[in-house]
Formats: sequence, structure tokens, C-alpha cells
Amino acid sequence: MTLGRTLWCIILIKLFIMFAVLRVFFFPAYLQGDDQEKQQRVSDELTERIAP
Repeated sequence: MTLGRTLWCIILIKLFIMFAVLRVFFFPAYLQGDDQEKQQRVSDELTERIAP
């Protein structure tokens, strides 16, 4: 019973690390600003990738 509880604690700690801590490093917020600025940024990125 205590082994299962310990394993669940480890699983929950790992999930917290994956979703809370690593998200900051691997998924930074590139799109900041109002909707018009976000649309312009996405448009620029798409056209840049199609025709460099």
C-alpha cells in the first residue's frame, strides 16, 4: 500500500516537472501583443517559409 502511494507521488512530481517547468524552456511565448500583431507575425512566418 505504501509502495503504491510512493509511486503515485513520483508520477505526479514528474508530470508537474514536465508540464510546468519544461514548458517554460521549450515553449516560450513568441506571440505577444494584440491580435493584429499576432496575425502579422504568423503571416510573415508563413510567407518566409514558402519563399525565402
